Amino acid sequence: MNNLSEVVNTARKAFNREVTKPLDFRVKQLKAFHQLLEENGSELVSALQKDLKKPYPEALLAEVESTKNQIKGALFDVHKWVQPETTETNIILLFDKTYIFPQPYGVVLIIGAWNYPFLLVAVPLLGAIAAGNCVIIKPSEKAPATAKALSSLIPQYLDKDCFHVVTGGVPETTALLNERFDYIFYTGSPAVGKKIREASNKYLTPCTLELGGKCPVYIDDEVDIELAAKRIIWGKMLNLGQTCVAPDYILCSKKTEERFIELAKKVLLEFFGAEPENSPDLSRIVNEEHFERIIKFLNCGKIAVGGDYDPKEKYIAPTILTDIKESDSVMQEEIFGPVLPILRATTPDEAIKFINKREKPLTLYLFSSNKNVLDQFLMSTSSGSMCVNDTVVHLSVDSLPFGGVGMSGMGTYHGKYSFDTFSHKRSVLVRSLNAIGEYLGKARYPPYSNAKTRLLKKFLVKRPNLIPPYLSELLIFVFGMLTALTVKEIFAIVPNETLPRPL
Repeated sequence: MNNLSEVVNTARKAFNREVTKPLDFRVKQLKAFHQLLEENGSELVSALQKDLKKPYPEALLAEVESTKNQIKGALFDVHKWVQPETTETNIILLFDKTYIFPQPYGVVLIIGAWNYPFLLVAVPLLGAIAAGNCVIIKPSEKAPATAKALSSLIPQYLDKDCFHVVTGGVPETTALLNERFDYIFYTGSPAVGKKIREASNKYLTPCTLELGGKCPVYIDDEVDIELAAKRIIWGKMLNLGQTCVAPDYILCSKKTEERFIELAKKVLLEFFGAEPENSPDLSRIVNEEHFERIIKFLNCGKIAVGGDYDPKEKYIAPTILTDIKESDSVMQEEIFGPVLPILRATTPDEAIKFINKREKPLTLYLFSSNKNVLDQFLMSTSSGSMCVNDTVVHLSVDSLPFGGVGMSGMGTYHGKYSFDTFSHKRSVLVRSLNAIGEYLGKARYPPYSNAKTRLLKKFLVKRPNLIPPYLSELLIFVFGMLTALTVKEIFAIVPNETLPRPL
């Protein structure tokens, strides 16, 4: 189907037929998605290598295996995620049912990014499936091999009416944004994120924006600098720096800077050899546009390590810059490449002040064994996430929500948070029709009086939930006995409403 309106309309009709709502259907689709990865993992890895020359372990573990594990997690727990969640009530509603019912939004749009072109489509997709939505998937045109693989494989495994892949570039994305969706999930740059947000305003469509920003690293003088250097260099050079949570710049003292540079040279030699351009473990920059953008940063400050590049290969050597000024171009935008500037901050206070003058980062990295320093950063900075004494690995913990704050994004996902993102939390109150419930609430009816107002004020005041829900039936029974109701009347007023069963 070439007509995008027809694609969206097909998905809308499937959702309106409630195809995706039964739990059995969701589980079946998740299992099919897992089967896709089991049977085509090698094809996806090959596509990732074509697009970014990703090393095999990075492509396999960071994209394919990571997605498989999140699908397994969803299969383990989706039957619990779909259950209504009971809530506390006030005294007037003591004998009634209140709960939160997770409900799929409908037809959702997922727009992927080029740096992890499979992972950043697949993880939100599995959350949308688990939540019971129909999905239109728009992979990044800057990773054409992966986009082609997705458009070929997904129709072979997932329901063809409910899940669609739309390929193409800016015109196709623009056309999709003119359609009406019930939720939009976008991963990419803040500049494009603003356009997505503008487009979503047409229908007041809720959206998640997974953006980026300059993720700072502060290294204090007392930390194990050898271990810090190894972990920072690994996180920075993963995917050749083309990771939204890659360390973007370092703040540290002069003494720590000198020691870090000395150790970074050793680590880079250990990781990539004397000729890193020939290492099979380094990716390449995705295209010429980004290559040209990044090499301009090499004119900033002083090159302490690296600095080599090859336009034909779109290769840039792992590079460390010193003597950087705040006004330098390398500090004006997210680097998204293997260039790591170091700036001076002799104390935690100086580092925090520097970080807080800028937009809130997606992730903040702290290397310190001092609890007071950790507490200071936790209380005095704001970021989407924070990782202490390591880099990037926090993304592997799907029990932690992942997302930005401010210009680094809005909304979270991973694990159950992916399910929550694609679920509307519907509030439900089911009132009983028994005599006791009516007796407790009758003071609300006109004619009003001061006595009724005082009584309602006491009933509605917030207090600890001292009466568990399962005691409500017992209290009704006791109340009935105390008011001399007959046994027949008592059992007639005991509420028998139950929460809806999982689909």
